[in-house]
Amino acid sequence: MKYTTIRHEIEDGILTIVLDRPDNLNAFTVEMADELEHTFVSVNDDNAVRAVIVTGEGRAFCAGMDLSSEGNVFGLDESKTPTLADMHDLDDPGLRRIRDTGGRVTLAIHACRKPVIAAINGAAVGIGATMTLAMDARLLSNRARFGLVFGKLGIVPEACSTWFLPRLIGLPAALDLVYRAEILDADSAHDAGLAQAIHEPDTLLGEARALADAWTRDRSPVSVALMRQMLLRNSAAPHPVEAHRVDSLAMFYTSIADGADGVRAFLDKRPPRFRGKASEMPPFYREWVDTPVP
Repeated sequence: MKYTTIRHEIEDGILTIVLDRPDNLNAFTVEMADELEHTFVSVNDDNAVRAVIVTGEGRAFCAGMDLSSEGNVFGLDESKTPTLADMHDLDDPGLRRIRDTGGRVTLAIHACRKPVIAAINGAAVGIGATMTLAMDARLLSNRARFGLVFGKLGIVPEACSTWFLPRLIGLPAALDLVYRAEILDADSAHDAGLAQAIHEPDTLLGEARALADAWTRDRSPVSVALMRQMLLRNSAAPHPVEAHRVDSLAMFYTSIADGADGVRAFLDKRPPRFRGKASEMPPFYREWVDTPVP
């Protein structure tokens, strides 16, 4: 895919995705949704990448949906009258202009096998905020703003944010933020539990890279991918026995692969030589992740 709304920068195993519409405050478009979805799907098979950072070009992270578009600004086909039954098969091409564009992106982030960090350098409003909720960490510039403003527009939170947000900050706090529809400054967003840390603008990306290194350098890519998906999925399972089933398979296959050298390296007091690839997951993985979370 030729990218026109985002930019890729790869250095030392870290892919930085730069939202690249600075003249429009990196406002979100259908094209940006397509390019982000494609990126997060394709990165799973890119063994040169061990972590992903998302940031914005210029003074904004993403100021929300580009409301200057002609027609339905969300890219939806207003001639349709979709039902809940119609939404069963999300791969149906007929749903292309019915499905929420932000949800396509966050589902791809959720399924990603690499840790994802948001380096929020400026305003993150609407989809600019909700897309980051599917990421593993949100680091804020002290100039950042974070706004779940949907109520003021007469619409609803999207991008699967009603699934992610309560898991991050708890249901009462999530309800309060959504009802108030306020734009929070960096300190308020941090206090609300939406961000892990606040940094000066000129150190933000460096801090994001340091975090990516702390999480993934000298780690087994297969282990990292499994841990990410196990925490995302098992925490939403109705009973811990579901986690036990997956734990058992994950332990079995990692113990006979990278885990074998990891144990030997620990005993020999040497660095491990992990050879696993996130593009080559254990045989149970595809069936597991293709099963919807209850």
